[in-house]
Amino acid sequence: MQHTHKSVVLRVLYACLAALFISGCEPNSNKTTTAFKADPSLCDFQIGACKKSAGGTDLALSISPWNTPSEKPLKLSLTSSKSIENVKIRIEGRDMFMGIIPVNLTETDKKRYQAPLIYGSCSSGYMVWQAIVSFEVNGTEQFAIFDFLADSDKAN
Repeated sequence: MQHTHKSVVLRVLYACLAALFISGCEPNSNKTTTAFKADPSLCDFQIGACKKSAGGTDLALSISPWNTPSEKPLKLSLTSSKSIENVKIRIEGRDMFMGIIPVNLTETDKKRYQAPLIYGSCSSGYMVWQAIVSFEVNGTEQFAIFDFLADSDKAN
């Protein structure tokens, strides 16, 4: 009797697992894109550069194309109101860990920097990234954080 009970339980378990895997593999023909409400605290590169101040230095970050598409080449530009040194930028997920993406900056002059950028997509369809900028002014390290939405053309 006990052997029969175990085999019935195993059959039911296998049937449930099979149903789960089969249903998960079907194409979703009813897939719709969801528009998200725009968050005014995020950078809006369509309007222009995103501005922050740190340690008496004004910074302006811009990314093109303005809608910051995932998995596509982007161009990041950073300008400062005064000469800065040891400038570094890294990109991280704000609300979830998506790895740390170092940005390879090219100095145009002591106030202007640019870099290519690419990052992955998020399955949730709503991914906020942070550009974390560190720099030195007169030997003192400063930080500024710019939050922006990937695929921002989906926000309304």
